[in-house]
Amino acid sequence: MSCMRRREFIALLGCAVGLPIASSAEQLTKLPTIGFLGQSTRSAASEWAAAFVERLRGLGWLEGRNIAIEYRWGEGRNERFAEIAAEFVRLKVDVIVTSGTPTVFAVKQETSTIPIVFATAGDPVGTGLVASLARPGGNVTGLATLAADLAGKRIELLREIVPDLGQLAVIGNVGNPFTVLEVSEVEAAANRLGLKVHRLEIRRAQDIVPAFEGLKSRADALYVCTDALAATNRIRINMLALGARLPTIHGSKDYVEAGGLMSYGPNFPDLFWRAAEYVDKILRGIKPGDIPVAQPTKFDLIVNLTTATALGLTLPPPMLSRADEMIE
Repeated sequence: MSCMRRREFIALLGCAVGLPIASSAEQLTKLPTIGFLGQSTRSAASEWAAAFVERLRGLGWLEGRNIAIEYRWGEGRNERFAEIAAEFVRLKVDVIVTSGTPTVFAVKQETSTIPIVFATAGDPVGTGLVASLARPGGNVTGLATLAADLAGKRIELLREIVPDLGQLAVIGNVGNPFTVLEVSEVEAAANRLGLKVHRLEIRRAQDIVPAFEGLKSRADALYVCTDALAATNRIRINMLALGARLPTIHGSKDYVEAGGLMSYGPNFPDLFWRAAEYVDKILRGIKPGDIPVAQPTKFDLIVNLTTATALGLTLPPPMLSRADEMIE
């Protein structure tokens, strides 16, 4: 082969090798991208994120193949929510998936154009996230958890375990507008049952220990409002409750796995599974404002037998028979 032909061959080979590489790189930059903003920590939301990705896969979206996912974790801090939301806007993601009222508000404040899907939000109409459940409008839609509506049911569960329940403490992040609604619902339900309520108001992690110290053994049980701040600090809250000999009721399983006594509420992995269906519709061209907000269809009662033993409690057989899962 002459020098000229060799140079031409090498040049052609370079083009042949280079073309697919360039094409592949170009293809990667065009992958639809989901910004996944977890409101607490990776460990707290791992089961939820796994359910979301599994459903995406079933709908034909394979991470790294025809879709990209950018994961970020808010650690229960409002300033972190805003930082991540701004980052997603800079990255020009195609849709943002998150959960929890303050988190959704933080993202909504950063963008009115990128579609936002919330896997959980307590009262999206009452808190102003959407215009209505049937026609949310704007760039936000998702799934409502109805947490405030479940307050009475949770208190009734506590009464099954603590028959002489007279004083109930409720701890919640009053910086979360939905938690404020939930605390009011807890108080209303407790008043109907003749219970005295003690509010433990927190806004940041540093408020948790002083809140318990201020309680001074004046309660028979503790209602923990579900939100990002509480989820991030769920182990600390449960340890303090155990130290104060307080049976606890929560809104989701991850709190019970972290030492809480029991939880009753929507099945969160199922909500994240269904959130993937919203993302699928949006990526296929449907506007988020035209997709109705859905409500939970699965509710779970989870009990922690180890915590019950540590508190010296015997769980009633009817409760055990109704439990969807018992943790030992």
